[in-house]
Amino acid sequence: MISLRAYFLTIQIALTLFLCLSLPPAYSQEFTVASKRFTESYILAEIIANAIKDKSLTEVQIKQGMGSTGIVFNALRQGSVDIYPEYWGTLTKEILKTDSNQSLEAINTLLLPMGLRAGYFLGFNNTYAIALRKSLATRLNIHKISDLKEHINLRLGLSQEFLGRKDGWAGLSKIYQLGAFNPTGLEHGLGYQAVENNQIDLLDAYTTDPLLASGNFELLIDDMGYFSSYQALLIYKIQSVDSNPKIQLALKSLEQTLTNEKMQALNARVEVDRKTPKDAAKDYYTSQMSGNSVASVVALNNVSAPTLSSKEDYFAGLSVFVNSFLTYDFLRLTYQHTVLVFASLVSAALLGIPLGVWVYAKPLAGRYALAFIGIVQTIPSLALLSFLIFLVQSIGFLPAFIALMLYALLPIIESTYSGLRLVDPSVKEASKALGAGFWTQLIKIEIPLCRSSIISGVQVAAVWTTGTATIAAFVGAGGYGERIAQGLSTNNTELMLEGAVPAAVFSLLVRWLVSLMDKFFK
Repeated sequence: MISLRAYFLTIQIALTLFLCLSLPPAYSQEFTVASKRFTESYILAEIIANAIKDKSLTEVQIKQGMGSTGIVFNALRQGSVDIYPEYWGTLTKEILKTDSNQSLEAINTLLLPMGLRAGYFLGFNNTYAIALRKSLATRLNIHKISDLKEHINLRLGLSQEFLGRKDGWAGLSKIYQLGAFNPTGLEHGLGYQAVENNQIDLLDAYTTDPLLASGNFELLIDDMGYFSSYQALLIYKIQSVDSNPKIQLALKSLEQTLTNEKMQALNARVEVDRKTPKDAAKDYYTSQMSGNSVASVVALNNVSAPTLSSKEDYFAGLSVFVNSFLTYDFLRLTYQHTVLVFASLVSAALLGIPLGVWVYAKPLAGRYALAFIGIVQTIPSLALLSFLIFLVQSIGFLPAFIALMLYALLPIIESTYSGLRLVDPSVKEASKALGAGFWTQLIKIEIPLCRSSIISGVQVAAVWTTGTATIAAFVGAGGYGERIAQGLSTNNTELMLEGAVPAAVFSLLVRWLVSLMDKFFK
């Protein structure tokens, strides 16, 4: 039998290896572009990266779908990213809590103490709007937002961000006296499909949404002028951009190059034509550099909500899904997911098994530790990740690693504690009669006898960790969750499957490896 000391030594070596692999190279001088978690932001991040790589020959890293406005902006402030695309109304009202009528100079004065600057307007205005099916608008004679007061029976579905923003539903319902509505929260990418499926009647829309080009929807007139200008622009770290004239030139080349129609076409490339944001951005950038119109890249006639209803669509999607496994991107996601899962799982085992022993040896004090870990388990993963980002002042691997380790602790602690309690009392009495002390009895007899129970706890923790690890993509930690987040945001089933299927297979593989470890140490 391999000794307990060798067991823990093996775990320590594995932890050290994975932590070392997770650290970025010290010599890396990458320029990092980030995006929020929706189609347009994904595309803009890719366009920005293309321009910088093309004109400055700088190595660019893209952190896609990092989360909501607050998460991405804080990542910029903390230096985790160098630039990301934003909107004037969001910057002024949501981030800086000021009037959207402020000048750019005044806004940059507020950003200066943070080491940030805004500029490089991209040319289109993606403001909010309230949309409903045109046939319903005609039948009920609803053409202005103020008309909605007379139709409170309509079902309203709003994106979670619009519901939470001060310049979103809260202000809109107050000004237009729409408090009688009871909106349902959902992902923005699912709104149009919900209308097509007759699950909701109204939704919040962006004026560059690709499905608006179909002519099936009507944007209600904002007759009280509530919605502010949402001109697209860039926010960046002054130190990262101003120190490199070539990067400044690259960003300058993007100014006023995109119209609402072009942005609708690019969004349609992803949400309707099932292209990746990377491919859509590359096609656009190539056509832009050659002087061709983006209209030649994509046609928007008869656009409708995407479905996978036919066999042709199914097999086409399956082909894209299979081909994705042969790309470098899949290898990158696998590497990130592997490091994140194993680092957090091994750390949880290193901490959880001794804690389980401590709870067994000191049950009175140990129950407080169990209570604390139990409370952590009840915290929603995104809420815990947001808190940890604030606590460690960082995004990406570190907060995700801590969160996953905390989630994995409970089953390991409880299985260790329960296994030790279930050891046959007669065996304990016999060892005492032979003069074995507490620690000798624990290490030589009790832990070996409850090894299977401990391994079972590690297996449960492995399943929890691999499943929850997909959520870590929402804070820039990468992994298979990156595909799931992009698929959810773009309403692309194939993308979601590209993340969900490997994550499930990976979970089974980890469980199998843990069971092999149990046999190895017998």
